[in-house]
Amino acid sequence: MIARVRITLVLTAALLMGCRATERETVAVGAPAPAYAAQTVEGAPIALADLKGKIVLLNIWATWCKPCREEIPALETVFQRHRAQGFEVIGVSIDAPSEASRLRPFVTELGASYPLWHDPDDRVSSTFLALGVPASYLIDRDGVLRWRHMGPVRADDPALAAALRSALETTP
Repeated sequence: MIARVRITLVLTAALLMGCRATERETVAVGAPAPAYAAQTVEGAPIALADLKGKIVLLNIWATWCKPCREEIPALETVFQRHRAQGFEVIGVSIDAPSEASRLRPFVTELGASYPLWHDPDDRVSSTFLALGVPASYLIDRDGVLRWRHMGPVRADDPALAAALRSALETTP
């Protein structure tokens, strides 16, 4: 009986480690970004693949998240600084469906003009393995993940600036 329990535990641990390795590879910097689709705050379907050819900073946030609110002006600064070069910031809200009508006014009040997507089922967090909000992912023109960050983004973040500079140097 004890031997059977040990074998079951070893097999379960091996299976879980195998799944975990696959998930990490899916969101590794330097690897293709995972496929992801949501809807705009207006309700239109949209996918990350629709933005191929652009550099995208995908930011996962929620209205109830104080650090998320604090980073929105910084994201807008980065967006305005580089948008003419084919750069997009996409704010993906994981707020409940009942909050959908509040999202655009909420970020507009904070000074943001970048596109907003709504994912009330929070598929984005499991797709990108985000451990919380805010979380940000820089994806280059070829759909490759170049940078990721858990926590609020600063407009002067040197790691983001370096990754963005490198992505911008590639020809569209």
